[in-house]
Amino acid sequence: MGKVLSAEQIERFERDGWLAPIPVMSADDAHAIRERLEHEERRLGGPLSGTRLQKPHLLYPWLADLVFDETVADAVEDLYGPDLFCWSTTLFAKEAHTGSFVSWHQDSTYWGLSRPDVVTAWLALTPSTSANGALEVISGTHLLDQLPHRDTFAAENMLTRGQEIAVDVGDARPSVIELQPGEMSLHHVRLVHGSAPNDSDDRRIGFAMRFIPTSVAQLVGDRDSATLVRGEDRFGHFDHESRCTAEHDPATYALHQRVTERSAARLYRGTEIASFDRPR
Repeated sequence: MGKVLSAEQIERFERDGWLAPIPVMSADDAHAIRERLEHEERRLGGPLSGTRLQKPHLLYPWLADLVFDETVADAVEDLYGPDLFCWSTTLFAKEAHTGSFVSWHQDSTYWGLSRPDVVTAWLALTPSTSANGALEVISGTHLLDQLPHRDTFAAENMLTRGQEIAVDVGDARPSVIELQPGEMSLHHVRLVHGSAPNDSDDRRIGFAMRFIPTSVAQLVGDRDSATLVRGEDRFGHFDHESRCTAEHDPATYALHQRVTERSAARLYRGTEIASFDRPR
């Protein structure tokens, strides 16, 4: 038995590459975070976009709190041990009645990490259903090696490069991960997954947190950074990011800019794109 996950759940994750649903907070608490997000969007004059969607836990304390949430960290510790970094986060807001989608892909394609001991905790801030473009996964594909991908840079693809697997998934039957607000899923970095457009009348909002053991290293680009959320770092592969405790702080903005510039250079390597704020 783990702290949060049962032995059967851990075995299922190892077999299928994903696990859901895992309760993290109440629906009311999830709704309160959505309200904080939408308050910030009103302040900015529109939905968060570009660089602000990348590592937003370095900008907003109410997202940093999720990275350090005890239930989230306990579940990840059950899979990867007590010494954990949050390597990155992304906020996904799929607007109602739009064509935004996520193509079939593996997360590990351009990340540059030394081994695939990476898990994404995807926390629903709104319902995530078949109707609004919930995450779909192909069980067991995390046991494959890294698959070849092609870049599409499609305007409505929510991935950085619009990347998609360059092989046929054949007759594989995807599973749809439906979540209620406050529930999360866990999926392995090599699991083939994607999501369809949102055909509902409301936004679908989720917060993806990607965790690694501190023994994992970055092999690509300039020295990387990560947020130590639990245990100790005995390896020194990453610079440590300070926890965000205040909004709209100049030092916070400066740190976020430095970190996301390095991330963009890594994820867009080999292209002419230099920023997450590229035109879509």
